[in-house]
Amino acid sequence: MRVFSMVAASALAMSATFGAVSAEAQQLRLSHQWSTADVRHQVAQMIADELDEADVGLSMRIFPSASLFSATEQYLPLSRGQLDMTVYPLSYAGGQRPEFNLTLMPGLVRNHDHGARLNNSPFMEALEDLMAEDDVMVLVHGYLAGGFASKGDCITRPEHMEGRTVRAAGRAFEQMLAAAGASIASMASSEVYNAMQTGVLDAVNTSSSSFVSFRLYEQVDCYTPAADVALWFMYQPLLMNKSTFEGLSAEQQEVLLAAAEKAETWYLEQAKHDDVRSVEVYRDNGIEIAEMTEEDFAAWRELAMESAYASFVDQVPNGQELLDLALAVE
Repeated sequence: MRVFSMVAASALAMSATFGAVSAEAQQLRLSHQWSTADVRHQVAQMIADELDEADVGLSMRIFPSASLFSATEQYLPLSRGQLDMTVYPLSYAGGQRPEFNLTLMPGLVRNHDHGARLNNSPFMEALEDLMAEDDVMVLVHGYLAGGFASKGDCITRPEHMEGRTVRAAGRAFEQMLAAAGASIASMASSEVYNAMQTGVLDAVNTSSSSFVSFRLYEQVDCYTPAADVALWFMYQPLLMNKSTFEGLSAEQQEVLLAAAEKAETWYLEQAKHDDVRSVEVYRDNGIEIAEMTEEDFAAWRELAMESAYASFVDQVPNGQELLDLALAVE
């Protein structure tokens, strides 16, 4: 009887210990809209792998391809704690926070290194303060770049848009290109190929990765990629619910931040690589490659100031202050 009692007591102790470990283990849920082959998924996967390797009672489950929340509707559940993490174009939340529209503004970011400097500036600190009010924080900063592709003549300057029908990536770009004399056709990236094929579009403005993944080289004559200077940069960070992060142990927070730092460095390198790879793909398919000069960039930015920037400042109470902070970063 005594032996049975000792065995039972031992079993109870083991059960209690297992229960305590299970209670301490936590799984974070991360949602995004892209496929598992996309660079943004890979950024998330890097962090998930680091958490598994660290074995600190913290793991991450990734829901790709908008399988948990739709592409544009992830910021609100994140801010409410219904979602732990997301890789998300911040301008998608411009409806809730119009200040975030500044993260997809033509000519605001010149190149990837300039984007990295913006990520470590008072401009980004101001945006992070706004996110903190929504119980959101940035774990991994990142910008992705893009360019133009067209049928017929190449596009490097504003006057090259006159009379064209273009799909632009973002409202600010639509405003600028309309000011340059283009007609705007709004549509999802997945619809661009067919629109180019049927003649609905004769020019498109989108990301380097989309130019490749949607095989637009089959429908265009000229490609103006992101290079030393580019117009199209979109801030697409990995975000986390702030309260969820603060609820982690100090050890878990340390591991997560170290993984995020490693992922951010890789994200920047990969973003640059995507631009280079897109040029290789288009050149290999016989597409003419055009380059935007500093003078071209200056002409675009002047037009953006008169159109998209002016509209932003007009509509956002602290818009001029935020714009000045961004423009102050060399």
